Amino acid sequence: MARMSGERGNRLTRIGAGLLRVRWFVRAPIWLYRARLGVIFGHGLLMLEHMGRNTGQRRFVVLEVVDHPAPDRYVVVSGFGVRAQWFRNVEANRQVRVYLASHAPAPAVARRLDATAATAALGRYARAHPRAWAKLRPVLEDTLGTSIDEHGTELPMITLDVVPRTQPDGADLSR
Repeated sequence: MARMSGERGNRLTRIGAGLLRVRWFVRAPIWLYRARLGVIFGHGLLMLEHMGRNTGQRRFVVLEVVDHPAPDRYVVVSGFGVRAQWFRNVEANRQVRVYLASHAPAPAVARRLDATAATAALGRYARAHPRAWAKLRPVLEDTLGTSIDEHGTELPMITLDVVPRTQPDGADLSR
């Protein structure tokens, strides 16, 4: 019985990792966020708008929120590591916009978390969502090609600090 569960788990992991490589599947939520229907995903996902580092064109990706340590701070993980295009774009240009639930996009500043902060964020996620982490961990390990330990991770993470819509001088940053 345990062997069957292990085989089933491995099969589901392969399917999950495979689906993350199917472009239409991972891009489908973008249209829902653009239509202001992101609320159907709850608070566990957000859509990130960033600029292509070579083209300068707007790009979009929907990401899982692994930590929300402050009201205007969100932490997301790069499931494909540092080779993910969105991750490389954000490293090149930290000015982004964040779409949360059904709200209008909010300007934000992105920065990469160091290993200590990433480990702490992943540990909080694993403790808060043990069942989700048990399913997500093998999928991430498959896409990254390496094991992940929530007690010391090299999994790349980005923190998104949402900028207030108006600055003290009244400048509107929402565009």
